[in-house]
Amino acid sequence: MSELLWQKPGVKVDARIQHFLAGEDVILDREFFLFDIQASLAHAEGLLRIGILGADELAGIRVELDALADDWQSGAFVLDERYEDCHSAIESRLVERLGDAGRRIHTGRSRNDQILVATRLWLKDRLARMQALCVEAAEVALARAEAEAAVPLPGYTHLQRAVVSSLGMWWAAWAEGFIDDAHRARDTLAWVDANPLGSAAGYGVNLPLDRDHTTQALGFGRLQVSATYAQLSRGKFEMAAIEALSSALLDLRRLAWDLSLFTSAEYAFVALPSQYTTGSSIMPNKRNPDVIELMRATYASAAAARTEIEQLLSLPSGYHRDLQFSKGAIVHAFGRGLGALELLPDLLRNLEWKPEAMRAALDPSMYATDLAVDLAREGLPFREAYKQAADPARWAEGDPDASLQARVSPGAAAGLRLDALRARLRTE
Repeated sequence: MSELLWQKPGVKVDARIQHFLAGEDVILDREFFLFDIQASLAHAEGLLRIGILGADELAGIRVELDALADDWQSGAFVLDERYEDCHSAIESRLVERLGDAGRRIHTGRSRNDQILVATRLWLKDRLARMQALCVEAAEVALARAEAEAAVPLPGYTHLQRAVVSSLGMWWAAWAEGFIDDAHRARDTLAWVDANPLGSAAGYGVNLPLDRDHTTQALGFGRLQVSATYAQLSRGKFEMAAIEALSSALLDLRRLAWDLSLFTSAEYAFVALPSQYTTGSSIMPNKRNPDVIELMRATYASAAAARTEIEQLLSLPSGYHRDLQFSKGAIVHAFGRGLGALELLPDLLRNLEWKPEAMRAALDPSMYATDLAVDLAREGLPFREAYKQAADPARWAEGDPDASLQARVSPGAAAGLRLDALRARLRTE
């Protein structure tokens, strides 16, 4: 490992202790590396504005940071165990190439606000990706809701056959769910869109840092004003982002459950695209819905990450090293969560329904609610209508198309109001 930023003469570094302190930081920091470079340049520009750096020094820093970013993306530079973290790697490179100009870049900042701003930029990027994926999933669901609006599908409550439903209702439900998730991602992004750079270790510095410049240069919506609150918000903002992600993953989990049931031989309502299934290692007859099963499981990663961060926040004000562990939580949650959401739109586009099997699963009992409502509309008190409609002797083979056409309440099969959902989606 290169010389530690905080190492002082005469202080012995125990390799085992340092390994524990660094943990998996150098691996996790690969997620934040380019964002740390971006923030380092904005900080250097700010130092020029207050006379800490000269124009030539800033020019050299800009060239070297750009070169480091290029080397990172090409694989010529690797963030590995030579460094304690991404911050020390960047500073080491600048010192190696620029000497004193590289040594000046840390003036007025701490690794605390360095990781805060890099993480904040990373969260904004991930939330924007999540929002776009939810919008795409909603668009696919809306298109299929319109195309398959009148196709009958059994509706279930308690996993028991309940009433006649439709593919239009099924698709519209997921469309509205993912529209909500997209809105939540957007709103959360706006909430975390605050610049903590320049708060240093949580108490500011005795320099007139141009924090408004770094806010604008880094594309933040606002400045996170209080230096102390910038530290207090670490973990809090991460939990908000995970909660937004969890909202989408909950919808994905329930959708995956539907598909798990509907693709089984006992239902046989739908076929998955072949690339979304795998074979058994021992049973030649099997195609397993592994992708949707792992989609269903992904919410657990987000829930665990939120819990981990929440437990870390049992702390007084000020920075504490405990917060280092929050990085792994968000990286794992968004890594799995976005990985699952990225597969969703194509899955939804390529589902193949089996209308004959769905119609065959409609039995006479599923028209009993229609009968009760018809009797009530004719003037019979609903509780009496309910009793009469509960008599199996009154059940008969129904017409699923007529049942769906009669379901005119807003949001039901004959009143899907897809235009209203599209209008809301367009506000994204």
